[in-house]
Amino acid sequence: MGGRSNKVKETLLSCLKNWNFMVGFVILLSVILVAVFADVIAPYDYTDQLVGAKYTAPCAEFWFGTDELGRDVFSRTIYGTRITLWVAFLGATLQLVIGVTVGLICGYFGKWVDRVFSFLTDLTWCIPGTILALAVVTLIGKGLTNSVIAISLVSWASYARPIRAKTMSLKTMSFVETGAAFGESAFSLMFRYIFPNVVPSLIVMVSMSLPGTILSTTTLSFLGLGSQAPSPDWGLALSNGINYIGRAPWLSIFPGIALVYTVIGFNLLGEGLRDVLDPHMKAQ
Repeated sequence: MGGRSNKVKETLLSCLKNWNFMVGFVILLSVILVAVFADVIAPYDYTDQLVGAKYTAPCAEFWFGTDELGRDVFSRTIYGTRITLWVAFLGATLQLVIGVTVGLICGYFGKWVDRVFSFLTDLTWCIPGTILALAVVTLIGKGLTNSVIAISLVSWASYARPIRAKTMSLKTMSFVETGAAFGESAFSLMFRYIFPNVVPSLIVMVSMSLPGTILSTTTLSFLGLGSQAPSPDWGLALSNGINYIGRAPWLSIFPGIALVYTVIGFNLLGEGLRDVLDPHMKAQ
C-alpha cells in the first residue's frame, strides 16, 4: 500500500509540474463550474424570448448581444456548456464500454474471435467517421442523444485496437497465469486482472478523444441532425448564426469561442496526461 501511495503522490506531483495539464485542468474546471452554476450566472433562461430587441449588438445589458428572437446570447452560451459536458460524458462512456470490451475479448481469446472482432474494428476504422455517423443518425433519427450514440458507434475502434495490443501482452504475465491456475474465469481474468493495468492508458485515450467527440457532435448539430431548437447547443447556434453572419456576427462568434475554449482545454489536459502517464513519452 505504501508503494502504491508513493506512486500516486509522484503522479500528482508530475501533473502539477506539467504546464499543459495545469492549463487544461484550469480551463476545464472553469467550464464545469459554469455548467454547474449556469442558473446563477445566466441572467435569463435560454428559452426566454424578446428579453431585448432583436439583433441587439453586445452591450452592457446584453454582453453577447441578442438573436433573431430577442434571446440573450450570453445566457444561451452559458447553458450550452451543460450540453457539451453531457456529450463528453455520454460519448466517453459509450466508447469505453464498446471499445474496452471488444479489445479485451480480442486480446484475451485470440484465434477466430480475434479475427472476427478485429475485422469489425478495422472496418469501422477505415470508414470516414462523419459519413458513417451521418448514416447512423439517418437510421435512428435526429437528436442530441442519437448523435452521441452515432459518434460512439463509429469511434469505439480507437479504444479497441490499443486495448487489444495491451491485453495480448498482459495475458502472458505471471499474475494472470496464476489467476488462471487457481480456476479464475475468463471474465474475471479480463476485468479483475488485466483491465486495472490498462486504466492509465485509458485515461490518456479518453482525454485525447473527447475533443473529437465534441467536435463531431457539434458538426452533426450544425448540419441539423443533432440538437434541435430551442436547444442552446453551440453547434446549433453556429448553424443558425451563419445565416446572419453579415448582420449579427456575434451569433456565431461567441458560441464559436466557447467551443474552441473547451476543446483546447480537453486537448491540453490530454497532452499533459499523456506526458505523465504514458511510459513511452516518459522514456523520450
